[in-house]
Amino acid sequence: MGSIAAYETSAGRRYRVRYRTPDRRQTDKRGFRTKRDAEDFLATVEVSKIRGEWVDPTRARITIAEWAPQWYAAQLQLKATTLSGYRLSLDRHVVPRWGNYRLADVGHADVQSWVTELSQTLAASTVRQIFLVLSGLMKYAIRDGRMNRNPCDGVRLPRAKAKARGYLTHEQVGALARACGQEYGDIVLFLAYTGLRWGEMAALKVGRLDMLRRRMEVAEGVTAPRGELVWSTPKSHASRSVPFPAFLTSAIAARCVGRRRDELVFVGPDGGVLRSNNFRRRQFADAVAACKGVDADFPSLTLHDLRHTAASLAISAGANVKAVQRMLGHASAAMTLDVYADLFDDDLDSVATALDSRAAAAGVTAVL
Repeated sequence: MGSIAAYETSAGRRYRVRYRTPDRRQTDKRGFRTKRDAEDFLATVEVSKIRGEWVDPTRARITIAEWAPQWYAAQLQLKATTLSGYRLSLDRHVVPRWGNYRLADVGHADVQSWVTELSQTLAASTVRQIFLVLSGLMKYAIRDGRMNRNPCDGVRLPRAKAKARGYLTHEQVGALARACGQEYGDIVLFLAYTGLRWGEMAALKVGRLDMLRRRMEVAEGVTAPRGELVWSTPKSHASRSVPFPAFLTSAIAARCVGRRRDELVFVGPDGGVLRSNNFRRRQFADAVAACKGVDADFPSLTLHDLRHTAASLAISAGANVKAVQRMLGHASAAMTLDVYADLFDDDLDSVATALDSRAAAAGVTAVL
């Protein structure tokens, strides 16, 4: 056990606790206003040592500004776009607010107040990402033995509103492709009928295509966070084989003429990587506006909605959830169901219709 001793200060009597760390080093903590506070602290220390949960309080004296670079450097598993978002959250929100705080000084109520304040001016999804960065900093500190609790645990976050997805019909996909013109219309068709992410399409190389089997190996992705091209594996970190419909064969083959196996299938005007921001600004936005001008049912659309459209068209064509999962590169069929639960609701109607048809053919009737 440790010991407790009183000492005098200009502000009055205070108490000091002396105790040994698990490695038998003697240390102390001063400044307790009452003997009861000192006794409670000493009891907590002894219990935490017995449970193997003791944390050296001196290791939590590092500030958030000092700790953040260590946490950020350890995020090796994350994609460049995710890291870029984390960097922005750190620089614009986390470090300006918490940078001078020591890890040990961040309190749960303070974090909750901060989240509530952010929610007044920022979208719920943005607040959640900023909070995730601070919470991640704290979790990493716990794993490093600097803390034994996360002040972010239990903080109430704003409810994020589900974004409305734009699903196109076959006819609307065709109209959008025509509106994008001969040079880029096949890109719309390719995305809407394969479900590739933009970065996967932009990174696709000629050698990854199997024109006879109408398959392609999706093994790379390219993004441009802050304008700099970053090549990596797909979002799921795994390659996959994706089919493409026969009517796209000639357009894809035309893109490959005169190109080596290690060259890109889809390229920008300068022959380099086709960038989503440029395509969105120069072709896609105007094409969507043109389609909405002649079709009142044409939805507002993002480039990523072409991936959602591919899922919708595949499901309506009768593809099962496992096939859609493999096509899109989701980690599991459960994830596909979670993301596209609204699309699979229509399957219930088709099940009932199919059962009704088979029952009628067999002469089954309701017995009243």
